[in-house]
Amino acid sequence: MAEDGDLGSVRPKLVESKQRWAREGRLLTGVTADPDRVRLPPGQREVKTWPVLDLGVQPEIPLDKWRLTIDGLVDTPTVWRWDDILAQPAFEDVSDMHCVTAWSRFDNRWRGVSALHLLSAVQPKAEANHVIFHSYDTYTTNVALDAFADDDVLLATHHDGQPITVEHGGPLRVILPKWYLWKSAKWVKRIEFVAADRPGFWEERGYHNEADPWQEQRYG
Repeated sequence: MAEDGDLGSVRPKLVESKQRWAREGRLLTGVTADPDRVRLPPGQREVKTWPVLDLGVQPEIPLDKWRLTIDGLVDTPTVWRWDDILAQPAFEDVSDMHCVTAWSRFDNRWRGVSALHLLSAVQPKAEANHVIFHSYDTYTTNVALDAFADDDVLLATHHDGQPITVEHGGPLRVILPKWYLWKSAKWVKRIEFVAADRPGFWEERGYHNEADPWQEQRYG
């Protein structure tokens, strides 16, 4: 495992294959669905395990060195150490997760810090419209502020009662249940509030900018 890795260490064949999927529209069914009527989004299959998918880098940061910076267009820029994360009000939620590679896992029990609590702590400015997640492996991804401000979004420290392991993005990862999982950045180290949207790693490589699984927004 790498400490504070970089995307120069990614597996290029993996990235190339995913870009080819985007160009070819692989896995697309052309179907949309209503999440109020069906549970499994178009083209997905249910799994019981939690598959491990990454770019070949799994940064392992000692907790005494770990930091989360929250900055950009906010009234109160903040840096949280690990003890600060644990001192925040605990938030628990149960949700499904959907990966763009066509697997879905139901009834995941999460614990961590809610996005709504984070927003109340840093107070985004009126001109903030988007959020950029930066990870310890230098991966980035982007979401609209409204998507981050949903009541089921959190910074997760635990999954199904156990601390999230490094391979799944621990010690802290973003969880946005309503979006494909690539938006839920692993190993998050910075949350940046910006006025103009800024596509991230996969968005620049052919993936959809919004990633709604019910609209099958796999690729852009």
